[in-house]
Amino acid sequence: MMNKLKSVRWNHYINYIVIGIFTLVFGIIALTGGRLNSSLLFLLEKIAISVILAVSLSLVVGFLGELSLGHAGFMCVGAYLGGKVASLLPSSLGGGIVGLLLGLLVGGGIAALCGVVIGIPALRLRGDYLAIVTLAFGEIVKSIFQNTSDETFGGALGLETPRFDKNYLFIFAFLLVLLTLAAIQNFIRSKHGRAVTAIRDNEIAARACGINVTKYKLLAFTISAFFAGIAGVLYSFSNYTVQSAKFGYNYSIEILVMVVLGGMGSINGSILAATLITFLNTKLATILTGDLAVLQNLLYAVILIVIVIYNNAPKLKSFRDRHNLGVLWNKLVRTRHNPANIKDDQAKWDVVPTKIEMNEVLSIDLVPQDKLEKRNNSGKGGDH
Repeated sequence: MMNKLKSVRWNHYINYIVIGIFTLVFGIIALTGGRLNSSLLFLLEKIAISVILAVSLSLVVGFLGELSLGHAGFMCVGAYLGGKVASLLPSSLGGGIVGLLLGLLVGGGIAALCGVVIGIPALRLRGDYLAIVTLAFGEIVKSIFQNTSDETFGGALGLETPRFDKNYLFIFAFLLVLLTLAAIQNFIRSKHGRAVTAIRDNEIAARACGINVTKYKLLAFTISAFFAGIAGVLYSFSNYTVQSAKFGYNYSIEILVMVVLGGMGSINGSILAATLITFLNTKLATILTGDLAVLQNLLYAVILIVIVIYNNAPKLKSFRDRHNLGVLWNKLVRTRHNPANIKDDQAKWDVVPTKIEMNEVLSIDLVPQDKLEKRNNSGKGGDH
């Protein structure tokens, strides 16, 4: 049992462990009647939504290598349609678990369907052209919902949606974060994920190896859109009103910043960046009120610039190499790699069981074939 535990690659599960412990601690506090600050509960909900968005977009941008700016559009579809389904249910069900589950199924499913419809033509494009098409999709979706009637999706005033109990919504939100991590990380580590990364590294070589490029691009795009729709449903249950103005291109760029800031192709980096950016936005909006509100975007931009410079400046590379989470982790578990703990070599000659003793093998007289034949012939002649 201990050998199996030692063979587990714990770095693959560290994000599950941290988020699981975090959810368990705060969940116990909430379920046992502990009073959590309303602002803290709302912040936790926003962090969970941002993490789902960042991790799902990382699948397309970081692992597939395609630039998508329509993530807020898929989130908008999930928010409106998931919230609409919940609002059509009786009030006792719409704001409860039943409404949440139905909203997740409908919002995530239709967002994934939109991902398929948009992905089939759009993924034949590359680079800036794909970014323009996905950006246009997000703006079209926002415009459609903004110009609906008050009876359907609320028009410019927004759609009124049932608010889930704020004391417990963050628990379901972080459970969905764990579900998102499990789905996307297992996809990346599967043969399908290896095909996706092969397309990112060299699409021509991947196609030459027999990989169906269109299929895997569409698959990654659809999975990403599905979880963006899930985040949209959570957003609708976290607010009393869903307004399409929230899902503009600025929000898509903000999600993209989370992915880029965390590191392209890094799930843990996307989680940390999403948490940091959401925390900064929320705290700056809380602290800078009144006339100081105009400084929010300025300070936010300055902080992002400082972080980007720190992560990429060549002169800071030695400092980053000495002081990072990886070095800290190695210090915590370095006893596993301590040379004093290395046991004797189990493959030594005196340990491995053999049918022939080594001294017997080494004492065998090896004679070339021609000399052996001469020796045999001379022996036969001597007999006569």
